[in-house]
Amino acid sequence: MSLLTDLINLDLSHSTDKIIAEYVWIGGSGMDIRSKARTLPGPVSDPSKLPKWNYDGSSTGQAPGEDSEVILYPQAIFKDPFRRGNNILVMCDAYTPAGEPIPTNKRYDAAKIFSHSDVASEEPWYGIEQEYTLLQKDVKWPLGWPSGGYPGPQGPYYCGIGADKAFGRDIVDSHYKACLYAGVNISGINGEVMPGQWEFQVGPSVGISAGDEVWIARYILERITEIAGVVVSFDPKPIQGDWNGAGAHTNYSTKSMRHEGGYEIIKKAIEKLSHRHKEHIAAYGEGNERRLTGKHETADINTFKWGVANRGASIRVGRDTEKEGKGYFEDRRPASNMDPYVVTSMIAETTILGKI
Repeated sequence: MSLLTDLINLDLSHSTDKIIAEYVWIGGSGMDIRSKARTLPGPVSDPSKLPKWNYDGSSTGQAPGEDSEVILYPQAIFKDPFRRGNNILVMCDAYTPAGEPIPTNKRYDAAKIFSHSDVASEEPWYGIEQEYTLLQKDVKWPLGWPSGGYPGPQGPYYCGIGADKAFGRDIVDSHYKACLYAGVNISGINGEVMPGQWEFQVGPSVGISAGDEVWIARYILERITEIAGVVVSFDPKPIQGDWNGAGAHTNYSTKSMRHEGGYEIIKKAIEKLSHRHKEHIAAYGEGNERRLTGKHETADINTFKWGVANRGASIRVGRDTEKEGKGYFEDRRPASNMDPYVVTSMIAETTILGKI
C-alpha cells in the first residue's frame, strides 16, 4: 500500500504531460495569502499564456456576496518546490469582471510607476530584508521560548548557533532552498536579534519583480511552516518590552546612484524622502508605531534622519557607498508586514519622479 508521502511525491511526468498551476494572490487584509490549484494541459513559462481565473471575493473580504466574482490575472511564474517537476506557482493580481483593479490590488499602481519611462530608464534595484517571527502554534509564543516565560536577554541570538540560541533553523534552511528552487532571487538568511526571529533577503531585484519575489517567498514560508506545525508572524512588534521588532529594511539604488557621482544623487534622493516622511510612514505597514520607537535599532516614527552606518536612522548609507562615492542606501522604516509593491514603487516615485 502506498504511503501518503509516496503519493505526495509522485512524479507525474512519467504518466501525463499535464501540470498543476498554483495560483497565488493577496487577500482582503493585505497580508493574508490565498491560493488554489488548477490543471493545465502542459508546461507554461510565460504568464501571458496562462488563463485568467476567478475566486469568491466575498470569502476573502474583497467583494460583496451579491457580486462576489473576482478575476485573477497571472503576472509571474515560479517553479513549485512542493510539487516539483513542471508544476508552477503563479503570482496573480485581482480585478473586477469589468477589468478594473480591486482596491486591494497594490500591484497595479506599482506596475504603472515602474513602467514610467523615467523610472524604467533608471533601472531601480531593490534588496529587501524580510524579518519574521516563528511562533508555537497552540500558544502563539515565539519558538524556543519557555511556555509563558522569557528566555535570557538579547545578545547571543543574532546570527547565533546552538540549541539554546537558534530556534527553527530547519524551517529557515528549507525555505532558503525552496526559494532558490522556485527561482526567487533570495540572497541570504540569518538569525535575528530576538530569539525565534529570522530574516531572509530578496534581491537585487529590478522594479516590479521585487514585489513579486517577496510575496512568493512569503507564500513559500507560510507553506513550509504549515507543514512544520509552526506559525509565522510578520507583526512588526510581536513581543512588547525590551525585544527587537521586525522590519523589512529596503535597500535601493538607481543607475545614476550606481555610477560615478552617485553619492550626490543619493543625498538628493534622501532629501526628497525627508519631505514625504509622513506619507511613507503611513504606507509602510500596520502597527509600525509599536516598532519605530527610537530604540532597538530604529529611529522614532515622527523623526526623519539619515546617517552613514547609523542603524538608529531612518535612512542608512553604508561605509562603502560613502567611500566609493556611489552605491545604494537602506530605508529602515518599512515594517515586516509592509506591502513590497507599495514600498518599492513609492520609493521610486518619490526619488525619481518627485521634485524638491
